[in-house]
Amino acid sequence: MIPRYTSCLSSTVLRSRILSCRVPLAAFSTTSRRSGYDDTIQNLRIGSHTRVIFQGFTGRQATANAQESIAWGTNVVGGTNPKKDGQTHLGLPVVGSVRKAMEQLKPDATGIYVAAPQAAAAIEEAIEAEVPLIVAVAEHIPIHDIMRIHSILKTQSKSRLVGANAPGIISAIGRCRIGFQPLPTFSPGHIGIIAKSGTLSYETVGSLTRAGLGQSLCIGMGGDVIAGTNFVDALKVFETDDDTEAIILVGELGGTNEEVAADWIKDYHKRVSNPKPIAACIGGFQAKPGKVTGHAGAWTGLGEGTSEAKYRALEAAGVTMVDHPAKFGGVMKDILAKSSRNVKKIEQSAAQARRGYHTSARRSSWNATNKSTQTQKRSLHLSAEQNASILKKYNIDVVAKAEDQQSSHYLGISPHRVNRSPSIIAAPTADPDQLHHRVRRFPFDYREGPSSKAVNDAIAWLQLDAAPPKAKAQVAETIKKLWKLYTEKEAIDAHVALSLNPNQDSIQIYNPYLFFDDAAYRSNQRQADLHALRNELLPTELEAEQAGIVYIPLDAAQPDSRLQANSTLSCPTDGSARNLVGTLVNGAGLAMNTNDVLHLRLSQPPYSTANANFLDTGGKATSQTIMTSFKLILSDPRVAVVFVNIFGGLTLADMIAEGIILAFKEVGVSKPVVVRLRGTNEEKGQEVLAKANLPIFAINDFEEAVKKVGDLANEAK
Repeated sequence: MIPRYTSCLSSTVLRSRILSCRVPLAAFSTTSRRSGYDDTIQNLRIGSHTRVIFQGFTGRQATANAQESIAWGTNVVGGTNPKKDGQTHLGLPVVGSVRKAMEQLKPDATGIYVAAPQAAAAIEEAIEAEVPLIVAVAEHIPIHDIMRIHSILKTQSKSRLVGANAPGIISAIGRCRIGFQPLPTFSPGHIGIIAKSGTLSYETVGSLTRAGLGQSLCIGMGGDVIAGTNFVDALKVFETDDDTEAIILVGELGGTNEEVAADWIKDYHKRVSNPKPIAACIGGFQAKPGKVTGHAGAWTGLGEGTSEAKYRALEAAGVTMVDHPAKFGGVMKDILAKSSRNVKKIEQSAAQARRGYHTSARRSSWNATNKSTQTQKRSLHLSAEQNASILKKYNIDVVAKAEDQQSSHYLGISPHRVNRSPSIIAAPTADPDQLHHRVRRFPFDYREGPSSKAVNDAIAWLQLDAAPPKAKAQVAETIKKLWKLYTEKEAIDAHVALSLNPNQDSIQIYNPYLFFDDAAYRSNQRQADLHALRNELLPTELEAEQAGIVYIPLDAAQPDSRLQANSTLSCPTDGSARNLVGTLVNGAGLAMNTNDVLHLRLSQPPYSTANANFLDTGGKATSQTIMTSFKLILSDPRVAVVFVNIFGGLTLADMIAEGIILAFKEVGVSKPVVVRLRGTNEEKGQEVLAKANLPIFAINDFEEAVKKVGDLANEAK
């Protein structure tokens, strides 16, 4: 029998166990299982009935969020703090543990409002207490903590996780928010939303609200490598939800969850006579290859589809695709009407719900002006020499070049995003031109390590099952050694190429690729030795990182078949091109989508403009980060015009406006600036800009703003 942790552990105790034991044996299976984690999907059905607690209840951020959520209508019944057991906070009880909260407060859901270093322990405590719905909003929880948590979740059928690195879940029609979504943007209605990106989901919500359709249930899948709730989970809820008349998916590059959702939708259309209309938007067409684009999971691994592949898969499944979420309001009305649903009746129902809808004071849940900046995290790549040195410490000897290049194979350990676990990654070739299409993943449980079946299946796929026994044994041993490295050094990917020696009785290992999770150090102070090996950053990269900004200069546009003729505009780095657009956006998803749409609209006649950079100020941008962002953008001599595209959630539009004015004063902005401010405090932001009397083009409509950017870039030739 697998031993379990004792109940009622404090977050501090749980955290100490995590840090001292990388692969704990806990398995929370305190009740009988039926089919496991999938049984918990229906726990996503939150509403006015949902009793909510907060872990970290008395903290500043939790307090502000709870006050706003309660005023909005969320049924918050208390929270936890091990040091304040028996006290009250906001007139509600505080208890010492989640186990005790389940006994006394009987919650249906918990919102975890603790920082990333404590978040994994808090999630684990909630699983042990069998809280039906666990919502984790923290960014930068190390991926190995998340994979371990998912191995625990699979042993039980009581708790469902939303997140991490997600805005949370909100029922607009049921007045229940567990997360930090901007409440003024939402209105009760009948469109269900599942999204990877917070800011893109807010754009989607805003469009639906303006169109009078409103929202039923909105689920933030989050931008991490592995998500607690994915697209298919949400689709299963929306399919049978009486309040949901249509569905929106918001995805981006990274993983294969969108393609899996497309397969589910194909089946849904076959088995249902009048399926609910579905629309989608995908971000990341113009993401720079080889870079992690803001979100921890926004990169395309071997065998994973690009944004283009995701778009085409959903389109082939009958999903209506849009290129920018501001279009969703009009598009949803069209596809609802085409599906013979009564759009007018849906609008009337949403309007009736709004009439009985009370809202909280229009303020942010976060006091951004007083908080310390949460630094954006870089995933950690090292040089080939450094990789070889690390592998040698695990008794994996690397040769510079294999003797037999004809017998090449690819092997490693990598996340399986759909299975929410690690996997052996294997391909019968190491040829870069074939590798992406021939790679397969063989998942296994994080706590148990690679199973015999996974190892044997991988060796068979490598086409080495008929190799001499010594060679086969070496491959199996290499997997074991890679797994040891993978867990001890908290890698995201640990890959090598293999070749059979000319005598065919042993293998050679070459061309190593190691990719580490920098969050392990930055959030939890683990892997300090790896962090110290980081290659020196460029001055602009270092300044961006220190300011909590993700800034990636772009060198060339990526092909996009949505264009009539694929654009291959280059972005020369010598300063010879001066009609490029510098973008300043809050939120990784919105930043990706902004670059995508600029390329779609402006890379062909009458325009010939390319993107100069990707810049994500972060979801909680401040005036200071806006000023620093301008400095970074304008340090690139290619920039002809700056496009500021902000949709305020936690970010306040008036504070962004003040940051723009500060940039004009401190940085000396000499290029034309187009500003689009939407969301929280947008009227105040527009008023601040108008009073500043600066050469700023403030335009609310996205398409109009993009056209103005193109016109100004053309004038700069």
